[in-house]
Amino acid sequence: MPRSRGRPDRSADPVDDWQKREILCIYDNPATTRRAIISVGRKSGKTTFAACLLLVHLVGPAAIPNSQLYSAAQSRDQAALLYALAAKIVRMSSALGNAIVCKDGVKQLVCPARGTVYRALSADASTAYGLSPAFVCHDELGQVRGPRSELYEALTTASASQLAPLQLIISTQATNDSDLLSILIDDALAGHDPRVICNLYSAPPDADPFAIATIKLANPALGNFQNPDEVLAMAADAKRMPAREPAYRRLVLNQRVEASALFISQAQWQACAGEPLDLRGRDVFAGLDLSETRDLTALVLIGQDIRDGTWHVQPTFWLPNDGLAHKSLVDRTPYDSWHAKGFLETTPGSSVSYEYVARHLKQVFDQHRVGRLAFDRWNMQHLKPWLLAAGFSERVIEDKFVGFGQGYKSMSPALRDLESIILEKKLRHGAHPVLQWCASNCVIALDDAGNRKLSKKRSTGRIDGMTALTMAFGVTPMRAPTFDVEALIA
Repeated sequence: MPRSRGRPDRSADPVDDWQKREILCIYDNPATTRRAIISVGRKSGKTTFAACLLLVHLVGPAAIPNSQLYSAAQSRDQAALLYALAAKIVRMSSALGNAIVCKDGVKQLVCPARGTVYRALSADASTAYGLSPAFVCHDELGQVRGPRSELYEALTTASASQLAPLQLIISTQATNDSDLLSILIDDALAGHDPRVICNLYSAPPDADPFAIATIKLANPALGNFQNPDEVLAMAADAKRMPAREPAYRRLVLNQRVEASALFISQAQWQACAGEPLDLRGRDVFAGLDLSETRDLTALVLIGQDIRDGTWHVQPTFWLPNDGLAHKSLVDRTPYDSWHAKGFLETTPGSSVSYEYVARHLKQVFDQHRVGRLAFDRWNMQHLKPWLLAAGFSERVIEDKFVGFGQGYKSMSPALRDLESIILEKKLRHGAHPVLQWCASNCVIALDDAGNRKLSKKRSTGRIDGMTALTMAFGVTPMRAPTFDVEALIA
């Protein structure tokens, strides 16, 4: 149990009480455990615990002479992490260091005296066939989406030649009932096979998700391996920001929760509805979300007022002119009304003309000091010829137009910056109705590391304006002021 608030205390017993209970469950089972599933919240010391058990089977009392041991992870980085922890333990102990050889290049530990060999594997199933493991640790199996993993199946079937193989699964929960880890947990909890044990540390769905008592249910290491203050700060963030709650529930409370949520609440967006400054003549950054020819295209400019640090937004939206009234009825969205009021522009014909967009961009560059413009690479090949025709030089296109990926790597940092600015009420969007509609539709997706991106597939409507706004922040040097004082005074 937690010893104190603040910094975790690791000065006493290095093995926590919950880990001792797990060791007894695994090795004191009359039926002889064949599969042990331990599911706890993130940062509970799972991987270090797994590394210690691995060494017990490599050189300790559970070692079987001349046996093979493996750890399996879904990524090379995760596989390398478990090996690195095991190797570090070996190097910190003179007794283990004398008994075990660490081969970093191939992520392998060898005990020559016992003939035992351990190797870390990632999700490359071709390397798993032909093996005969006596011990396998599946690290973070909850990352597997769907009911099958070729690596898991290959290692599971490969252990059939062993008399008493042990399979250890240690992971936070998966997101869906149909995912492999969920299926294995549900089967184990049903008690069909006494050789399969499962200890699930998870917060009940009807409990207060932000109470410390609830958090403790999923985090037995709270106060030892985990800093309670940091975990409570995560809870406070999730309570304040709807977009963070699914990740908090899955990674901290260890609940099966689909990793998507609204990016921002309506109240938080409305709190930033102040009138924006006129950005003409200012330093700006931009995001351009080029649609397919019949859908919404969005351009968003942003600039910062150095007097108070606020960011000011100037969006432009386009749809084809032909069929606008029909599209309004089909989509149940007031495109025609927005157009009549000047919030939505139309391009001639039945598709959004890239020629029209290119000419508008030339006007933007003529009227603003554009630092960089982020664009989705997907449709840029169709826009570039029109940019050249509109008067852009190859050098300006190369210097100012920045390809911006739509995946987690690019989107997550940009979303973090935008989210902070919204929560600090440092955004001024003027309650632009089309941008506000996009914001209300925004749903984010999360990967297993908690990185986020906007998900058009899961969102309830068009989010192009928010995509463009996020990309604009993604190419903005956040620490550098973008308005000069003389221009503001003028």
